[in-house]
Amino acid sequence: MQFEKIHNKGQARLFENPVLEALTKAHPLVIWGMYIPIMSWLLYHASTAFDFSTQKVWAIWAIGIFSWTLFEYLAHRFLFHMTPKSDTGKKIAYILHGNHHHYPRDKQRLFMPPVPSLILSSSIFGLQYLAMGPVAFMFFPGFLLGYLLYGSTHYAIHAWNPPFPWMKALWRNHHLHHYKDEHRGFGVSTTIWDRVFGTMWDLKKEKEDKDKVKELMFGK
Repeated sequence: MQFEKIHNKGQARLFENPVLEALTKAHPLVIWGMYIPIMSWLLYHASTAFDFSTQKVWAIWAIGIFSWTLFEYLAHRFLFHMTPKSDTGKKIAYILHGNHHHYPRDKQRLFMPPVPSLILSSSIFGLQYLAMGPVAFMFFPGFLLGYLLYGSTHYAIHAWNPPFPWMKALWRNHHLHHYKDEHRGFGVSTTIWDRVFGTMWDLKKEKEDKDKVKELMFGK
C-alpha cells in the first residue's frame, strides 16, 4: 500500500480502545524473554521424552530455522502486502504491516505483540505437530528462533548501519523495499528467496539515496 506521506515521528493509532491499542506494542526483549523458555523446554522435551539422538535434534532444529526464512518471504510478499478492496480488508492489512510502512520509525511494532503472538505461535505449533508428530518438538523451536532472528534483524536494519560489509546487500534490499518499490525485496533476514523468486533488487544499478535511508532509521 502506498502513502502520500511517510511519517518520521509518532506512530499509527490502530484501535480507539486504549487497552487494545496497548496490546499492539512490544519491546523486542519482551518477546525474546517470552520465547526463550518455551524453545528451551521444547528442545529438552524432544531430547528426553523421545528416542531422538542429539544429532537429530539439532539437525531438525536447524532445518526449522531455515524453513522460517521461506515462511517469512511468503508471508511478507503475499499476506503483509495483500491488496484487499474492502474497507475491512484494508484495515486488517494496515494493522498487519501497512502501519510499518506508514511509520517506519515506530520501534514498538517491529515484533508481533505478546497476546496475538502466543495465539499464532500456538496455532502454528499445533499444525506442525499434526503434520510431523513429535518431530515438531525439534522443528518448532528452530522455526521460532528464525522468527526472533528475523525480528531482530529487522530492528537492526532500521536502527544501525550494517555491521559487516557482507550484510550491506540485506540492508539495502530492505531500504529499497520501503522507499522505492514495496513489491520487491521481501526478504528481511536473508535475500536467498528474493534471489530464487526474482524479487531481488539489482543493487549494482540502484543508486543509494542516503536521505531516504535516514528517514527509515531510528534516531537518524
